[in-house]
Amino acid sequence: MVEWIDGLPSGVIGYRATGKITTDEYEALMAPIYELLEQGGPVNLLFVMDDAFSGLELGAVWDDLKAGASVGLKHRAAWRRMAVVTNKDWIRNGAAAFAWLAPGELRVFDLDDEDGAIAWLAEA
Repeated sequence: MVEWIDGLPSGVIGYRATGKITTDEYEALMAPIYELLEQGGPVNLLFVMDDAFSGLELGAVWDDLKAGASVGLKHRAAWRRMAVVTNKDWIRNGAAAFAWLAPGELRVFDLDDEDGAIAWLAEA
């Protein structure tokens, strides 16, 4: 399940994920990001994955790969910062290995430092 995070600083979009993200949920969470990218950004994204987060459905993974190859790269300069907030090692390791592929800056924060992640995003 994915929930929109309200009350974030101006210019920051945020989501909280728990369990497995379905293809429909993925499409719904990406729609405002695509819209902002098409408008020229900038995009500062907060993505909080709690301890119950278990990944994406296969269809959502496919959508993510297609989106990265089209919209995300087309508007690469509009991406400013992305903060991933999690305690999951597999996400931390993946972010460390592939951060150089991400548009903009990418940082991983512990779940207990969500406020630090928000402050970092608001600086951009």
